Amino acid sequence: MDKTSELKGILGDFLKWNNARLTCFTQMLLALFAVRTVNLRELAVAFVSNALIDSRYKRVKRFFATFKIDMDIIARWVFKLFFSEENKIYLTIDRTNWFWGKAKINILTLGIAHEGVAIPVLWQLLNKAGNASAAEHQALLERFIKIFSKDCIAGVLGDREFASGELFSWFNENKIPFYIRIKEGSNVYIKNKKLYTAGKIFNRLNLRENRPFMMRVSMYGQKIYLGGARSERGELMIVATNQNPNTAITIYLRRWEIECLFQGLKGRGFRFEETHITKLERIEKLMALLTVGFCWAHKVGEWYAKVKPIVFNKYRNSQRPQYTYFRYGFDLIRDALFNISKRAKEFKTYIKQIAGFNLLEGEFI
Repeated sequence: MDKTSELKGILGDFLKWNNARLTCFTQMLLALFAVRTVNLRELAVAFVSNALIDSRYKRVKRFFATFKIDMDIIARWVFKLFFSEENKIYLTIDRTNWFWGKAKINILTLGIAHEGVAIPVLWQLLNKAGNASAAEHQALLERFIKIFSKDCIAGVLGDREFASGELFSWFNENKIPFYIRIKEGSNVYIKNKKLYTAGKIFNRLNLRENRPFMMRVSMYGQKIYLGGARSERGELMIVATNQNPNTAITIYLRRWEIECLFQGLKGRGFRFEETHITKLERIEKLMALLTVGFCWAHKVGEWYAKVKPIVFNKYRNSQRPQYTYFRYGFDLIRDALFNISKRAKEFKTYIKQIAGFNLLEGEFI
């Protein structure tokens, strides 16, 4: 079976690249599942080609060095694959970072919370170590709004790094709901007079208790609400929002889904940290490849779970599924690749998922 041609045809429908670039990208995508690493040499070895390994390796390097990818096209494809214009979605924003030698790789990522994981939609490489600025946060969110509009945003979820007066003001001016965790020591004013720390407002919370503070407070010069929760270990979580605080903690907890995304891109999936690439524009392109691979695996897992549901772990009365949708689909695709003579029919089915083909209903979605 020719594993490349049908997949290349589907990818070509939305990427609109020339044949050589499309073939290279498709080969890299399949190799990514086969070798489970972003090491370019390993990807080249896994290419199905009569060319020498060194020739394939040079071809892969040229792709990342010279070819320009329109990231907006990738973003539109991701959104269309999982969502519709009528959907209200929660955006999760966070950074993932690591060192390669002395080079700092720092990626500000915007994902959409979906079925326990954030689906990557936009990202920005930061030419520095440490936190992104409020201006960089806004710029990434404005890119999303420019492509999809703000009407579909049910809320933006972010950790303590994203608590700033500039960002809160921007959210309020643009009437965008937000759920951002703040530090316990953050100063808040009640009725613009009494100064408290956020932690003091919730210092009487019991273990595993969740409670909103129904009075609006002032923080960074912005009117907001607060919700608080204390874990069974005693850790206090405080979330600032411009919406009803009754659901602030519950909604904010979906922020964890972007951590699940990073796990899939890294050690539990494609081992992103093994890249030797340090040039920012090339890492941005590598992220595009990983995004297509991640979304494909998740879509296959999500579909196959309707055919054969994922079982739950049986020990300690756990309510966690044995696999995530991503891992479920990831293993199915890899199994088909390694046993293509026996799994050709299944692999064709998996390829159709990347086009948004609903095989249960027999129609395109």
